[in-house]
This record gives sequence, C-alpha cells and structure tokens, in this order.
Amino acid sequence: MDNLNQYVIFRLGDEEYGINILQVKTIEKVLPITRIPRAPYYVKGVINLRGEIIPVIDLKKKFDLPERELTPDARIIIVSVSDVTIGMIVDSATEVIQLPQEAVEPANSVNVGINSDFIEGVGKLEDRLLIILNLEKLLLDVRVS
Repeated sequence: MDNLNQYVIFRLGDEEYGINILQVKTIEKVLPITRIPRAPYYVKGVINLRGEIIPVIDLKKKFDLPERELTPDARIIIVSVSDVTIGMIVDSATEVIQLPQEAVEPANSVNVGINSDFIEGVGKLEDRLLIILNLEKLLLDVRVS
C-alpha cells in the first residue's frame, strides 16, 4: 500500500470530487470575477489573483449540474495543468485525503452521469465514493486569451 495518491476533495451539489493535489496551486475564497465576451458558457470570466490574470470556469455548468447560489463555503480552486492555470468554482473544498491506487476504480468500469471523458475513476474511502477528475481532459478545451 505504498502507492498512495493525495487528492483535494471538493463538493458540487451533493457529490464529492477529487483532484490530484499536485495539480492544485491554491484554494481561494470567491473573488470578484470579470466577465469575458463570447467565452464558452461554462467560463465565468477572469480573476486577478496577486497580479496574475486567471480564467475561472464554473464546474457545475461544465458538468450540466443544477446551479445554486454561491454560499460563503464556495471556493475557487486554482489548478495548473500542462502550463495552463485555471480557477474552478466549487461549492466547498473540504479536505485533503490519501488514497491507495487500488482504491480507485478506473472510469471505464463505472457509469456516471457526467461526461466520463473527464473522469479518471471513482475512489472508495470508507463509506464514501469520490469522483476522481482527469484535469488534463477536463481543461483541454478551456482556452481564454
């Protein structure tokens, strides 16, 4: 069991998701977001984070989940994948966990509601199931310039 991965766990609605901690730069409270004309429907706009302009996507829109008002628990998770830095709005970022590789079922063996291209697998943690996202595939088509 020496093959452990660390994941940042966050919530969208009632579901829990995980992303590899190595791809997470920082987790911020929701900052003012500047809209961008003609951006894809799931792109909220850009934020200025300590002088860096970062595009922000709404994962609920990207996954066709029902939208809710942002609560004080909402966060923007800043991730970096293949030299692209993007913020993702989530309902809350709850914890960091370690999961052994064998506790993650590959995506192709699991049928879930969202586009399975974005899913690396489903992690089993005690009585919880975590949808582990593949950020490379998820963010591949997000280009805001």
